[in-house]
Amino acid sequence: MNGENKYTPVRVFMMLAGILLIGMCVASYRMSGFGVDPFSSMNLGVSGFVGMSFGTWQLIVNAVLLVIVWFTVRDCIGPGTIVNMVCVGYTADFLCWLFLEQMGLHVTAPLRIFLLALGTLFASLGCALYMSAEMGIAPYDSVAFIITSCTKERISFRTARVLSDLAVIIIGITFCLLAKNTIWEIVGLGTIVNACLNGPLIQFFREKFAKIFKIQ
Repeated sequence: MNGENKYTPVRVFMMLAGILLIGMCVASYRMSGFGVDPFSSMNLGVSGFVGMSFGTWQLIVNAVLLVIVWFTVRDCIGPGTIVNMVCVGYTADFLCWLFLEQMGLHVTAPLRIFLLALGTLFASLGCALYMSAEMGIAPYDSVAFIITSCTKERISFRTARVLSDLAVIIIGITFCLLAKNTIWEIVGLGTIVNACLNGPLIQFFREKFAKIFKIQ
């Protein structure tokens, strides 16, 4: 990718839209009550254990991961990395506060199912959009690339994503148990669906977006 076309309006739009969708994904999963995406499940589990807001704890974890990414797959770092680190957690916190506390949204069983499906779609679309923009990706999303790189591509992106998702789910469950919180509020059907489908769906949508937006 040449330097002169790296920050085109199309790429900036893809990056910002993708990150917004990811924040909406986390909020949708949280409101559904079926469990959140794997990375959020870990951060909700740990933040509940240490008594810190989800957005703040996620920012701290991303900062630590960013250091690891810097020394392994530095090409994954860009403006989108910083925007993602700061905005996703707080966007999810804001949307949950807006719909549940301010608007008093009553989450019925059909709505829970709808929010689960919506969250799954938002997750893969959002990741695919801002990854395709190639303006930097979130530290956690870089983990799959780190695994692929360290294994010299013997482990595919799809497989690496599933492995990293399963690992953070285990961490989230562990801290939920330590804090004696309800596990199914953060780890449930939505978490499993996301862990199994997110990698393949991200790859699918990335290929589609590359053609639609003519990203090489």
